[in-house]
Amino acid sequence: MYESLYSFSGKPFQLTPDPRFFYRSRNHQRALAYMRYGIQQGQGFIVITGDVGTGKSTLVGILFRELEKQNLTAAKIVSTNIKETDLLRMVAAGFGLPFERATKATLLKRLEEHFKACRDEGRRVLLVVDECQNIPARSLEELRMLSNFEYQGEPLLQTFLLGQREFRSTMRSKGFEQLRQRVIAAYHLKPLDATETRRYIEHRLKKVGWVDDPHIEDEVFAGIHRFTDGVPRRINTLCDRLLLNASLDEKHVITTEELETVSSEIELEYGEPAEDEPLQAREVRAAGGAAAAATPAPEVEKLEQRLVAMQNAVESLSRSVAAQVMAQQQGYYARQERRGLSPWAIALGVLGALLLAGGVGAFLLLRS
Repeated sequence: MYESLYSFSGKPFQLTPDPRFFYRSRNHQRALAYMRYGIQQGQGFIVITGDVGTGKSTLVGILFRELEKQNLTAAKIVSTNIKETDLLRMVAAGFGLPFERATKATLLKRLEEHFKACRDEGRRVLLVVDECQNIPARSLEELRMLSNFEYQGEPLLQTFLLGQREFRSTMRSKGFEQLRQRVIAAYHLKPLDATETRRYIEHRLKKVGWVDDPHIEDEVFAGIHRFTDGVPRRINTLCDRLLLNASLDEKHVITTEELETVSSEIELEYGEPAEDEPLQAREVRAAGGAAAAATPAPEVEKLEQRLVAMQNAVESLSRSVAAQVMAQQQGYYARQERRGLSPWAIALGVLGALLLAGGVGAFLLLRS
């Protein structure tokens, strides 16, 4: 929409990863260097982690473009919380192998035969697994077992593991020692700093023919970094909205005023309840939040302690009352037996006494 106003050849801040817009920040260059190093080694695992939107998928796109020039077979899968057999099916599908209704043993055999065939043709095999932070331990172990495939004394498969920050904790967990021993390089992608944020924005704009129209004030670049924390995907979202907002008013200068307007709109969108959320759910959530805010945490703890003490007291009193009633009823039972009453009548009397004891306890609890 704004491309024609500013004579752009395309959208500079689309969310879909596009290697053409890749900005070589220090962090991204180092991460890419680790990945290239792994390709040269041809074995083991390379682990790349980073927060959401830091550019992991873009790095994979860059790497795959480079691999087109090499004699290498590569497959990429996006793993979620899936079981090990389903993961093997995804790997098989990634390499173009049949996988439907195949057992685990069949899948492993097909993969090994495929890897050997690639090696006979002089091609190495690379597997890239994205979104590893949700992968179960047993599925990770299956990936490790795939790395055991060897042919003529050389490993048949190399694997790249990409995941969010929490995947680092997974790798440090107990039970992953064997997998950690096979990691030959690992790198964590960090957000851009303030200087890199500005260069990143200008880099993407120049890719579509930007010649300072619209002009962006220096303070706006600093404000964008503060609002987005230097995360590329957030920068893309904010800058796209900034350009759209400016184009609607046919402005050719983006100031801090436009930045404040757009950033406030984004905060409101993510802070307010969704439009399709039921009204009752909103009211319940609001009431719960109000109640929590009205009752300080220390007061809640005191109330809980008092409630526990009251319950203990009532239970003790109920046991005492029940014991007294039972003692009285034992005497009553003996007297009535001497008078010749039937056992059923006496049992009903005892049951009534027990119900009375329970009623006393409940009454005292309600009064408290």
